[in-house]
Amino acid sequence: GVFLYNHLQQKVKNAEALAQKYKQQQEALSAQLQVVYEHRSRLERSLQKERGEHKKTKEDFLVYKLEAQEALNKEKQDSMNRYGALSSQHKILKNQHEDVKKQLLDLQLQHNSLKLEHRKTLETHSQKYAQLQQEKDTEVTSLQDTVYKLREESKLLRKAHQEVHSQLLNAQ
Repeated sequence: GVFLYNHLQQKVKNAEALAQKYKQQQEALSAQLQVVYEHRSRLERSLQKERGEHKKTKEDFLVYKLEAQEALNKEKQDSMNRYGALSSQHKILKNQHEDVKKQLLDLQLQHNSLKLEHRKTLETHSQKYAQLQQEKDTEVTSLQDTVYKLREESKLLRKAHQEVHSQLLNAQ
């Protein structure tokens, strides 16, 4: 019985020592688990914070993207409007250029026509002038002949008058 009692006493001591050992291990594991829980809690808070910042960054990015898209669309619209205005102005100037070219061509044709007409008129006037000059020369020559003949005739008439006058004086 003593042997059995000692044996059981020994087993109880061993069991208590084992229980003590397991209790210490449990406390150590519990402390480690507490550290892990605290670490996990910090990580979860950090993750939540990162998610919040990520969400805010994502929202800011979307707002920026939307604003950039609107600005780009506005710039594109302004550019298209400017292009349209410049295109219209270009067409107007092109049409004006064509009109001016046409007017220049018409004026050149009119100028050439007037130049030709002027040349013809000048030739006609030159011919008329030459003809009138010739007629004048002929008439001057004719008048000079007439004057010469009249002078000769006048001399003859004076001579005859002188003779008649002399005869009258002689008769008286």
